[in-house]
Amino acid sequence: MNPFSLARLVFSSSRRSFRALFLGCSLWLFGQTFILAAEDGYRLNPGDKLEITVWQEENLHAETVVLPDGTVSFPLVGHVPAAGKTSEEFVGVLRERLSQFLPSPEINVRLLAAEGNVVYVTGEVLHPGAFVMKGPMDVMQALSMAGGFTAFAKKNDILILRRETGGHSRALPFEYGNIEDGERLESNILLRSGDTVVVP
Repeated sequence: MNPFSLARLVFSSSRRSFRALFLGCSLWLFGQTFILAAEDGYRLNPGDKLEITVWQEENLHAETVVLPDGTVSFPLVGHVPAAGKTSEEFVGVLRERLSQFLPSPEINVRLLAAEGNVVYVTGEVLHPGAFVMKGPMDVMQALSMAGGFTAFAKKNDILILRRETGGHSRALPFEYGNIEDGERLESNILLRSGDTVVVP
């Protein structure tokens, strides 16, 4: 191979590597932005781990978990409702309670782990179970985490069971074939905490 051919080969290989690296970095950055944007409006769930601090109050610092009844236990105020609220809304409730004991308390709430942000995949998948959503997750990603389909799965009859505000439930149909063929990508439903993906 002459030097010019070798140079072209090295340049072509380097260019492919650069494109792959650029694409990977772009996807990573997009994912980070998406996760941060989603957390802006994230609503607390039972099982989530929180750190709560009150400025200049050393005894009012706790790492705690949102309990199954949706409350958080905190000194002075006891059980405070948290599930379904954003961090800002929860801070508002906590400030109102603490104001009975402290003048204008400055409160900070930090989400340590979204362990209560769970979806479920059941039916004809290899590994059915509960999966924690560390960021936004769609149906295809949930199915992948569950190991994919068994040989008996009815891929185009999938349902997403979702409990709405007020306790009412509804079923959202999902046809895997549409996404698999690259069609109707918009139908790849973004899941919410508590959703159940049922694969018959």
